[in-house]
Amino acid sequence: MKIIAFCFSIFIFVSSIAQVTKAPAYPLITHDPYFSIWSFTDELNASPTKHWTGTDQSLQGLLKVDGQLYRFLGSEEKSYETILPSADEEPYNCKYTETEPMDGWMKNNFNDAQWKTTEAPFSNTRRNAKTVWTSKNIWVRRAFTLDDLNINKLFLKLHHDDNVEVYLNGELVYSCNCWNNKPQYFPLTDAVKNKLVKGENILAIHCANTAGGAFLDAGLLNEPQPKNAGTILNAVQKSVEVKATQTQYRFTCGKIDLSLTFTSPLLMNNLDLLSRPVSYVSFEVRATDGKVHDAQLYFGASTNLSVNNPSQKVIAERSQNKEFALLKAGTKEQPVLQKKGDDLRIDWGYVYVAVPYSMNAVQTITHAQDYLNAFSPVVTPVLTEGTQLQLNTVFDLGKLSTQPKKRMLMLGYDDGYAIQYFKQNLKAWWKNDANATIEKEFRKAANGYQKIMKQCDSVNKRVYTDALKAGGEAYAELCVLAYRQSISAHKLLRSPSGEILFLSKENFSNGSINTVDVTYPSAPLFLSYNPDLLKGMLNGIFYYSESGQWTKPFAAHDLGTYPLANGQTYGEDMPVEECGNMLILTAAIGKAEKNAKYAEKHWQTLTTWAEYLSKEGFDPTNQLCTDDFAGHLARNANLSVKAIVALGGYAMLANMLGKKSIAEKYKTIAKDMAIRWMQIADAGDHYALTFDNKNSWSQKYNLVWDKLIGLQLFPQSVYTKEVTYYLTKQNEFGLPLDSRKTYTKSDWIMWTATLASDKKDFEAFILPLQKFAQQTPTHVPLSDWHETTNGKQVGFQARSVVGGYFIKVLENKWK
Repeated sequence: MKIIAFCFSIFIFVSSIAQVTKAPAYPLITHDPYFSIWSFTDELNASPTKHWTGTDQSLQGLLKVDGQLYRFLGSEEKSYETILPSADEEPYNCKYTETEPMDGWMKNNFNDAQWKTTEAPFSNTRRNAKTVWTSKNIWVRRAFTLDDLNINKLFLKLHHDDNVEVYLNGELVYSCNCWNNKPQYFPLTDAVKNKLVKGENILAIHCANTAGGAFLDAGLLNEPQPKNAGTILNAVQKSVEVKATQTQYRFTCGKIDLSLTFTSPLLMNNLDLLSRPVSYVSFEVRATDGKVHDAQLYFGASTNLSVNNPSQKVIAERSQNKEFALLKAGTKEQPVLQKKGDDLRIDWGYVYVAVPYSMNAVQTITHAQDYLNAFSPVVTPVLTEGTQLQLNTVFDLGKLSTQPKKRMLMLGYDDGYAIQYFKQNLKAWWKNDANATIEKEFRKAANGYQKIMKQCDSVNKRVYTDALKAGGEAYAELCVLAYRQSISAHKLLRSPSGEILFLSKENFSNGSINTVDVTYPSAPLFLSYNPDLLKGMLNGIFYYSESGQWTKPFAAHDLGTYPLANGQTYGEDMPVEECGNMLILTAAIGKAEKNAKYAEKHWQTLTTWAEYLSKEGFDPTNQLCTDDFAGHLARNANLSVKAIVALGGYAMLANMLGKKSIAEKYKTIAKDMAIRWMQIADAGDHYALTFDNKNSWSQKYNLVWDKLIGLQLFPQSVYTKEVTYYLTKQNEFGLPLDSRKTYTKSDWIMWTATLASDKKDFEAFILPLQKFAQQTPTHVPLSDWHETTNGKQVGFQARSVVGGYFIKVLENKWK
């Protein structure tokens, strides 16, 4: 059989080029904003693996050698038992009042007969509430009965907005003048636990809505005693290496060496493969002592990969065909495209673990705490419903000697419908064929394994070598870290009209979808390797205007809140920012493709935006730019540069289309603006942050497109003057964004560094960023917003904007 031939020719490809050995977090499975699993610790077995948001999405790996277990992947997922369910687990009734009660309202003997009885949760939006709460304060009492006080560790499960006080049997157990946007677990002391009694208990809560949204729901949980404590040794991690498409680990498990490779084949020259939601996990095991050992290899995936929060019930199943053994799990509810927001995980569709049938693997489904039972599958029942289940795969390696044995499995996710695009639900790109199924994708992935591994190895080398040639070793390491993160912060689809859509999620920023000023910094990666993907980031914004749904004379900020792309949801426009971004990026596509065919399709829209910038762009009024976290700013010199360069780009495109008079008109406007800019922004040895404050400065990163596209609007002396000044302002972990704060944006530093004409100056900007990536105390997927004095994350993580790191690669390619 074809598959049998395949299974005996598994290779773990190891590039000869050493790449990245230290990262803030390590990408394992990276496909899109929902299917994205990372290790947040330098040692893979030091913590549970997590979704990029930081929520546990546990993958576990064990090697059993002569009866001794060694853990090499993840750590045991915390498991909880419900004592008192919250509303996201099951409905419950409680008493409440919105009128301030008498003293003692939290005590067990308080008479709440006059309070209303209702169903939780409480919220000021009908979509989220069983009971609508619109007043400033609410007081809630919930009686519950306990028959069993055998509790190991007691946790309060609480979702509140805003300030909250929680009482258990009359005693204050938690309070916070704050809010959270999801259920969180708060440990309670043994003293609090001992307040619980057999019989009736009272959970009482006061919540105050100080502004914005309102929400209240609560429950109690028990974290049981771990079942497997002390039975498993940690494998010794010998090395880790991150490459563009792979993360590779090496371990010692007693007298056994183990190599482990995670491969997400994000190859930008193959959109079908780029969209395929399947990653490979490859293993190579051999003895090092010349003896023969009995060995079994275990891989486990939590069903939490398919839920937004771990209390959601899942349905799981085991199946097989002539080619594969399959495990599958997804939520019982399947709320397709029902949630939108930032700190969310997918809770529709199904996660899969697929193993070629000829690999002699045994698959089971257990509760998370019972995963070790997978080593005894004859007596292990297959669970099909519950919470926090475990999808287990065990490879019997038999007698293991110095001859290596190799195994491989595939982890995939079928989301069914992926994005809602102007009220129409769309499927992912890989489902363009109406007959596509996830099983067929697994078959393609398995049969193409060798070829795909070679292609990944080639891309690993190419990405690293391109960056090494462009900017040196430190720069190359940063580009490698950025590659998978940037691509997997998008979803690839086809629009109803047949156009490519490559829609970003604004991760840990505000959750917007297809934000223009997130596309802008991301663009260099995609311009370097496949400009069609950048078109996929612009097409939706053009459609929004050209369909008449966005009627303003400037570009929209976004298309909605992920995964619902039904129109802008950001609360404020960025007129100069987004017009400038769209014009510059369209010009960059023209530069990359050496023609203006893409611009020609959207010429009327581009003209509207160019006319707006010609009137409003030079001296911007008080408004936000892409650095909106820094606040509103009038007379922003860097934003003015964006408008000038955008108009120059528009002139270039007009010239490419033979529109000579338009080209001459806008080239003259842009040149005149540049001359005036140099006069009024001049602050002596640098150019100011704002036209009216010569005691300020800022990174003029928008100048980089004048240099790269070759518009020749600003003379070299402007770049040199700014770069020379910036070099006097550096801190330990980089160049601050501007004179207002000491924090920075690493993508903009890359662009600023590219203004340097001297290699030494370029590297002077890059080395502090390499130090940040290696030494930041914040272990999360690469943050683009950090503090230059101590390397700590300020905000943002796992965002696509790190694609901007490839700006120097792009410059080198365009040369």
